[in-house]
Amino acid sequence: MNQKRLKTLLQSLKMGKTTVEEALEALKHYPFEAIEGAHIDHHRSLRKGFPEVIYGEGKSAAQIGKIMEAMARQGENILVTRLDAGKATAVRKKFPKAVFYPDARVLTLLPNPLPPRGRGTVLVVCAGTSDIPVAEEARITAEVLGNPVATLYDVGVAGLHRLLSQHKTLTQAAVIIVVAGMEGALPSVVGGLVDKPVVAVPTSVGYGASFGGISALLAMLNSCASGVGVVNIDNGFGAAFLATLINRL
Repeated sequence: MNQKRLKTLLQSLKMGKTTVEEALEALKHYPFEAIEGAHIDHHRSLRKGFPEVIYGEGKSAAQIGKIMEAMARQGENILVTRLDAGKATAVRKKFPKAVFYPDARVLTLLPNPLPPRGRGTVLVVCAGTSDIPVAEEARITAEVLGNPVATLYDVGVAGLHRLLSQHKTLTQAAVIIVVAGMEGALPSVVGGLVDKPVVAVPTSVGYGASFGGISALLAMLNSCASGVGVVNIDNGFGAAFLATLINRL
């Protein structure tokens, strides 16, 4: 239950339009609801400003469907991450209005409009085309969280003129998410060009000595540019959530 729905319920109760019994029925699963295999945190919208996000990897389509059913009963917007195409097809049979983004492995079910909450634009930048899936996870998450979002893809340091030609776009953003694999240099470059917070996302893209993204992770942690924070390897979702919190300050 989000703040708007809770306020509406309390105002209705105060005005006598809702009985105490009806209010209790609406709140009986608050703050969490226990179903088979999961405890769904319906209180999270009030604490964090967005409902619990479903991590799809490791869950069956049936488990995801049950969690979505419980969240849908509360009228919440739903975001599922790390979902493969097979599970997405099964889930969409039950929720035909859900939208699946195969590159990002993200599924959304949005019964409510997305209120603009950010004070500025979250810009998602990625180094190479191979980094786009992680960048897209960040983009979609940031949009669902209520941010205006812009993108700059395939502007890595191997052709630095591509990034420099977009200097105005970089400086106009409120927060910049920078996604890169290989040697992970792009966040340092961006961080040295702007006076905005940069959220760096290392990806597992690269040849052998990239060690599945560890080289990019260590490079970003050792960035010589100030104002660069780093999330975990391939964690586009985490970058978008952090950027959202910054963008609301």
